[in-house]
Amino acid sequence: MDLVIRDARVIDGTGGASYRADVGVHEGRIATIHREGEAGAGPRPTGARTVEAHGLALAPGFIDMHAHSDLALLRDPDHSAKAAQGVTLEVIGQDGLSYAPVDDRTLAQVRQAITGWNGDGSDIDFDWRTVGEYLDRLDRQGIAVNAAYLIPQGTVRMYAVGWDDRPATPAEVDRMKQLVAEGMEQGAVGMSSGLTYTPGMYAADAELTELCKVVAQFNGYYCPHHRSYGAGALQAYEEMVDLTRTANCPLHLAHATMNFGVNKGKAPDLLALLDSALANGADITLDTYPYTPGSTTLVAMLPSWASEGGPDSIFARLQDDATAEKIRHHMEVIGADGCHGVPIEWDRIEISGVSNPDLTPFVGKTVAESAAQRGEEPWVTARRILIDDKLGSTILQHVGHEDNVQAIMQHPVHTGGSDGILQGLKPHPRAYGTFPQYLGRYVRELGVLTLEECVAHLTGRPAARLRLADRGTVREGYRADLVLFDPETVAAGSTFDAPRTLPTGIPHVLIDGKFVMEDGRRTDVLAGRSVRRTP
Repeated sequence: MDLVIRDARVIDGTGGASYRADVGVHEGRIATIHREGEAGAGPRPTGARTVEAHGLALAPGFIDMHAHSDLALLRDPDHSAKAAQGVTLEVIGQDGLSYAPVDDRTLAQVRQAITGWNGDGSDIDFDWRTVGEYLDRLDRQGIAVNAAYLIPQGTVRMYAVGWDDRPATPAEVDRMKQLVAEGMEQGAVGMSSGLTYTPGMYAADAELTELCKVVAQFNGYYCPHHRSYGAGALQAYEEMVDLTRTANCPLHLAHATMNFGVNKGKAPDLLALLDSALANGADITLDTYPYTPGSTTLVAMLPSWASEGGPDSIFARLQDDATAEKIRHHMEVIGADGCHGVPIEWDRIEISGVSNPDLTPFVGKTVAESAAQRGEEPWVTARRILIDDKLGSTILQHVGHEDNVQAIMQHPVHTGGSDGILQGLKPHPRAYGTFPQYLGRYVRELGVLTLEECVAHLTGRPAARLRLADRGTVREGYRADLVLFDPETVAAGSTFDAPRTLPTGIPHVLIDGKFVMEDGRRTDVLAGRSVRRTP
């Protein structure tokens, strides 16, 4: 063996009981599992190197089913934000907006539209245009962890239709179907949508159904951020279930929460809806992060009509006093679709990051707090931030409910996803803490899940959704993507006050048998590669 991990408590990712074993790794794969006391097991394996686990838990590498590391993987070779958590695979291209497929116009627009998620990309050489070229770039450069890609439906619509709020023509639908098919052929694992983000939210169900049919032809899945997590959330979930049933396409619900006051205590209603669909043969999974606040961009809170035409049009509307007043009324009185149909509560909107350093004093405060300090109405403050930051501000939304979070994470089709935005001075701690938070708080401290159940949620289940033939389980012949952690001490270090603090209790992380974390420190190994859909 190249490596033997001696006397580990193996939690294999299936949800079954753990067991003690020596695990041998050779040429990047799990070559042998020598179970303690098993009849006929033969001699214990030996190797060029031995790590004494002393009963620490050995699990498959964690799979982050919802990540926003599309540029971070290229920008930051260290990427300890995820590697230190035990994450060995991220699924990117989320929420319908990412950087392939594009042409020059679309690339410029999407870079501006999601500056708050990924920065403006001024430090990145965008030498790709297609999905395949982007994945090739990841492989050529080398990345910290593995990455799978979802085709972003909003970017596809931006490319084929533009930023107009109208039905796509038949020719435009055909062009979008072609772009999706090409992306799937080049290795994407499915398609995402952000249906509270423009321009993807301008697509009607019939248009989305046609694109999902293409995804299904390639054995991919549809991953929507659906039309509302607030007012009408249950109907929005039902819409996605019906749409994918019509398209005969597997469904994975992104950050499947029930937020805002209107949904307090309503997780059982969502789970009943899903159970009914599953009983009728639907193929559904979901992901969540183990925190109550959400996070996105400030510009995403605007009503969709205010974003029609793209970033330049948004600026023009914000700078016109009469139009800005209409935007304010829609957000504060009616409830904008960008804010999930709920009138915005400025005391729950905290600025977490800005692109313009002059706006740093606003970070870490709610819009209401900053407005009070300035002696002005909250919309005046929010409008100033939007304009002066060129739409690049990120926010925390304090709108979740702990009882909903706990109920949903216990469902049999649940998986873990950080939804981690790595930009900003004070990003959401989920970016650096989701996986140890599950293991430390929700397993050890609260007992919401058993350790074996939780590991299955973070490994075997997401691997099954991604149709990975050799990942997600500790099994002979599988890739040696492994994490060694201490169930008694594992904990998220990140907090809302110190969101970039790394976790504790995760000493070793391996990808393809190579140490990316060793004795709690990041190595210089770039073992990650693109994980592409296989025929």
